[in-house]
Parts: sequence; C-alpha cells; structure tokens
Amino acid sequence: MKEATKTVPAKDVDEYLASVPEKERATFSDLRRIIRVAAPMAEESISYLIPAFKYHGPLVFFAAFKNHLSFYGVSKQILETFSSELKPYRTSSTTLHFSAEHPLPASLVTKIVKARIEENEGRHDARRKK
Repeated sequence: MKEATKTVPAKDVDEYLASVPEKERATFSDLRRIIRVAAPMAEESISYLIPAFKYHGPLVFFAAFKNHLSFYGVSKQILETFSSELKPYRTSSTTLHFSAEHPLPASLVTKIVKARIEENEGRHDARRKK
C-alpha cells in the first residue's frame, strides 16, 4: 500500500483500492465484483480502515499487506465446510491469506459469501424472534 493510506484512512473502497499497487488492485477489483454479485444487498463501506461488506452485521472484509492479501469474515464453521478447497491458502483464525499470483477462486468466494449471508440471516432471525 502507498504510504499515504497508512497515515490517512481511505474514505471509501475506491480510494482504498487506488492506494494498492496495480497487481493487487486488479485482484481486489475482481474480489469486489465477485462479492457484489454474490451479495447484491450488502452495503459496501470502510470499516476498521479496510473495505467491508455488511448485511445484517459484518459480512466480509479484505485488505492488502506488504507480504499478502487477506479475506476476513470466514467463520470457523465455514473453514470446516470448505476445508478441502482452502488447503492451498494459509488461514489465521477466520482470515484467508492469498496473493495476486494465487487469488481466491471466484467460485470459492461466492460460496463463502453466500454461507456468511446464511449465518448472518440466521442470527438476525433468531434476534427478531426474541
């Protein structure tokens, strides 16, 4: 990421992406498009200084770092459900680490986002019933 992003938070996802090196920007632009298609009802914003998608609470996030890219919001249940598809990627708690050279497949991102939607809707419905 460019130095300015580290000191001045991006006001929106477009500004965040503009601060990312070109190769990573292309990877994130694809990721963003995949998320938008999988969750058209999700609200896009900057949260915790990184791009976020929210639907009945936090859905997924992504961020660029010096040595890797991250995709956040993957629950422990999702890690178990998609464990075979996630083997090529490093995981840390509920975060997937990947690179521009080895991006997350669109089909996997779509499945994860849809599973997160189901999780969030389930929690939302349970709260409404109380």
